[in-house]
Amino acid sequence: MADLSQIDWTKQLNEDNNSVVLDVRTPEEVALGMIPNAIHIDIFKGQGFIDEVNQLDKTKNYYVYCKAGGRSGQACAVMNQLGFDNAYNLVGGFSQWKGEVAFQE
Repeated sequence: MADLSQIDWTKQLNEDNNSVVLDVRTPEEVALGMIPNAIHIDIFKGQGFIDEVNQLDKTKNYYVYCKAGGRSGQACAVMNQLGFDNAYNLVGGFSQWKGEVAFQE
């Protein structure tokens, strides 16, 4: 797991052809907007979160975020324990996000 600043996280994501963006916030938080093309798996699902994450492709690089960076850091740690080699935590989370924002339909 690596904690990356907004600048480093975005730069690395934009240069990564094997990337997946993962949003681990609650559905209520996601309703306020999300980073475009992100997959949403709520970390508060507990075992459900682990089950859903375990179905993801472990060969991909995951760029993980939450509201402020705490839950996404936990998610990255869990992912590392599950065998994901590359999980990158967005420090400051969505609350400090300066990039594009998408809204679910």
